[in-house]
Amino acid sequence: MKRNLFVIFIAIISIAAFSGILWQDNLVSAYNEIFVNEDETFEKGEYKSLTPEEAKEMMENEDVIVVDVRTEEEFRQGHIEGAILIPDYDLDKLAAEKLPDKEATILLYCRSGNRSQLSAHLLNGMGYQNVYDFGGIIDWRYGEVQGEPVN
Repeated sequence: MKRNLFVIFIAIISIAAFSGILWQDNLVSAYNEIFVNEDETFEKGEYKSLTPEEAKEMMENEDVIVVDVRTEEEFRQGHIEGAILIPDYDLDKLAAEKLPDKEATILLYCRSGNRSQLSAHLLNGMGYQNVYDFGGIIDWRYGEVQGEPVN
């Protein structure tokens, strides 16, 4: 009896893990289907990936907008100084207001890199020309600040 329960438990865990992998790929496809309209007249920019080191260099030497796409609670616990908060689940609604210049250089990050990657695809599909994803704050080695979002 214990062995049967163990086998069922392993099967459920395996299915859940496999579904999670498929879910992420499907989420990217869903974002593209919903937000990337091939009939739009704007020219889509390229989505680019950076290392934290490259992002830090750009922050120091260029005019960039750093966007944290995590939740407000995560942001309060620690964020990159100067970052604005636009949670990934509100990005489609708030991008035009918070990021009005579609040619601005935008650097995105989240906790681990998953949400920022999806957000980069979303902004790219909305016509933003210079979108960079530099992954997650867990890989950021240049300090964090705490506090409420000011935007």
